[in-house]
Amino acid sequence: MGWEIVVGIEAHTQLLTRSKMFSGAPNAFGAAPNTQASAVDLALPGVLPVLNKAAVELAIRFGLAIGGTINKRSVFARKNYFYPDLPKGYQISQYEIPVVQGGAVRFVIDQAEKSIRLTRAHLEEDAGKSLHENFNNVTGIDLNRAGTPLLEIVSEPELRGAAEAVAYARALHTLVVWIGICDGNMQEGSFRCDANVSVRKTGDEKLRTRCEIKNLNSFRFMQQAIEFEAKRQIEILEDGGTIAQETRLYDADRNETRSMRTKEDAQDYRYFPDPDLLPLVITEQMIQRVRGQMNELPDVRRSRFVEYGLSKAQAAQLTSSYATSTFALSTFTGAPKERVLELANWIVGPLTAKLNDENLDADNSRISADQLRILAERIDDGTLSGKMAKEVFDAVWAGEGRVDAIIEKRALKQISDTGAIEKIVDEVLAANAKQVADYRAGKEKAFNSLVGQVMKRSQGKANPAQVNQILRGKLKAG
Repeated sequence: MGWEIVVGIEAHTQLLTRSKMFSGAPNAFGAAPNTQASAVDLALPGVLPVLNKAAVELAIRFGLAIGGTINKRSVFARKNYFYPDLPKGYQISQYEIPVVQGGAVRFVIDQAEKSIRLTRAHLEEDAGKSLHENFNNVTGIDLNRAGTPLLEIVSEPELRGAAEAVAYARALHTLVVWIGICDGNMQEGSFRCDANVSVRKTGDEKLRTRCEIKNLNSFRFMQQAIEFEAKRQIEILEDGGTIAQETRLYDADRNETRSMRTKEDAQDYRYFPDPDLLPLVITEQMIQRVRGQMNELPDVRRSRFVEYGLSKAQAAQLTSSYATSTFALSTFTGAPKERVLELANWIVGPLTAKLNDENLDADNSRISADQLRILAERIDDGTLSGKMAKEVFDAVWAGEGRVDAIIEKRALKQISDTGAIEKIVDEVLAANAKQVADYRAGKEKAFNSLVGQVMKRSQGKANPAQVNQILRGKLKAG
């Protein structure tokens, strides 16, 4: 109570290029250790880096997506530090002039839209990987990842609390996958985040000392790490202590952060322009060419779904991926506005569950948009009950055929004929005198029992709304 959590996120986004940032070595995951490290990646004497044009174009695409400033001239710098998995002894990155400055990421949280400003997005190369598992008292070095192209995306410290930080990270993840610059595979390290966390008294404007939690590769771990770190800092401050600026690691097994090293400042890295690389010059023609290749963006799609009458939260669910949003648009096409909510519920409910179970995206859905639209029509025209519709949905998914053919084959057409339903109701009332008496004595549960008996006699085919109406009318009539 009385404390505010302040978070800024640095997201390392691995770019979808065929080769690495400064060499022709393959940019692919899963190869045997040290089989995809070229002479440039190994920093052998006399080699020179050559910038990957495709990586630049992907950075431009991101800059356009967030409404940032794409610098027509940017500079690569050497960021000096020593780790065994960094053969050169420095990382090629951008410092004073990044490729993208400013812009914002918009997302929905608690039915409200939030916009978080970005400080910058800069191009850099990844380091290799130190391997500690499966080795006895030694560390293995795999340099396959050395030189992998990254776009580091840095937010302003405008996020308040763990839930908001995760919502932002999810939205950023959706965006970079949506625009095709990253595959988003967090297990493989394609998208990983560092969270800068500090706390301050509610109402304070001044930022306090922050700690950086490195390499968070799941949204659940991000939330847990931020919550633990904030609690740790608050306890220290309330006990009269001070926070040391440091880099920390999150231990998911113990649900705690642990000190890794003292946090460096920019001067510790001794940045200076890389003499082996010319300044990066981006022309207006390049920017316009990239712009012409881009899909409609998530926030634009969200606005379109809201115009259909959906809530902001529903619109956010439907824009969780480009494939899902495109499937939804196809499903809504030609459907009356009053049916859109029903269709949206089918997409975010049963359809999403099936896709997740089989690890598919909406592009590979086993039920097409037009068949889902027909299924909703059959509910609205009284052909199917909700329960029957779910049975038909499962059958279509299993490959049994189209909606109408399955309804015919399984004789699933709902009974909506008033005379037929009245006959079944009369039979149930005659056979269940006790429940009738109980209902008339004020026991509402008896009514539900009678409804169940009617549905059972009709083999689940009677229109539930008509059953309720006819049954109540006959019970009141006595």
